[in-house]
Amino acid sequence: MFGHTKKVRYAVVGGGQISQQAFMPGVAQTDNSEMTALVTGDPVKADKLAKLYGIKAWSYADYGALLASGEIDAVYVATPNFLHLQYAVPALEAGIHVLLEKPMASSVAEAEQILAAQQKSGAKLMIAYRLHHEPGTVDLITRARAGAFGELRSFSSVFAQNVAEANSRGHNGYWGGPVPDMGTYPLNAVRNLFGQEPIAVHAVGTRTAGRGFNFDDTVAVTLRFPDDRIAQFTVSYATASSEFFELVGTEASVHANPAFMFGPKVGISYVERTEEGSKCRSFDPVEQFGNETQYFSNCILNDLHPEADGEEGLFDMRVLAAIEQSLESGGTVALEPATRSRHVQPDQALKLKPAKQPSEDEMISIIPQSA
Repeated sequence: MFGHTKKVRYAVVGGGQISQQAFMPGVAQTDNSEMTALVTGDPVKADKLAKLYGIKAWSYADYGALLASGEIDAVYVATPNFLHLQYAVPALEAGIHVLLEKPMASSVAEAEQILAAQQKSGAKLMIAYRLHHEPGTVDLITRARAGAFGELRSFSSVFAQNVAEANSRGHNGYWGGPVPDMGTYPLNAVRNLFGQEPIAVHAVGTRTAGRGFNFDDTVAVTLRFPDDRIAQFTVSYATASSEFFELVGTEASVHANPAFMFGPKVGISYVERTEEGSKCRSFDPVEQFGNETQYFSNCILNDLHPEADGEEGLFDMRVLAAIEQSLESGGTVALEPATRSRHVQPDQALKLKPAKQPSEDEMISIIPQSA
């Protein structure tokens, strides 16, 4: 299937900002992955972007033909969330492996359909949690789970930006808004740091006057976990940029900043405070998108089960759905107790060198996300 090159051949499904800025440059940093196709509905991208990378462009109408072509082994799906089901399921059914951007879908039912398709076909599915392969994040998760900070008690975080209203993210309701888009980061972080699943959710949202978003653009979420642990995070599409989290245990507190972003100059770092004083742990920038692609391709080539699988994506999805329910009802939403079968492992951290990223004005036919 893979010839002599031992490289997994990817089709990029969706040529938007995340594909152009991060995924497509990142693949070149791997030694086991290559791009052979681009799926786009934009004729300018089909021409210019495909030429730039020396790959073949396909239209969405020809997606089925691409899956059957024998020219790809895997797809990277980076369409808007509400289209994930439409492109992930046929690929899995065709035996094509899927690297799927987070959040997994735009409803729990859709996420369950994607997971069911994967389980039936045996093709591999990984949700693109790039921080599961970032050395600073993996170090923090590993140390937190090993008790380095004592008994974990609380987590708090802010992840915010000023999103252009013209961007598609501004007009697709709750599942296109800040909670699934940005809230997935603190949510996934705390689930992995605590090694537990939340048992109750409460959320409060506001809409900034004069902004054209069709959802709450600033949302504060409180999560209750087993063992009397509490987490809070605030996300926004209508503020200055901000990102950090604070993890508090009985023996130490940790402040991480930067905590969620990526880029050639972004290295995750955190300050650990104890009664003895403060210690800063800094990590060099890595190619986060190349890292996750290298890891997934390794799973494909060696028939390994990826850690951030469909279950991991589904566990975030059920919390995102509960947040939506809480915003609508104004009440606290209980969640069924659940336990993950997989956890982030120390050897998942990779250190590929960062790729050069195109600037917003160098990208082709995109509406910039930032205002």
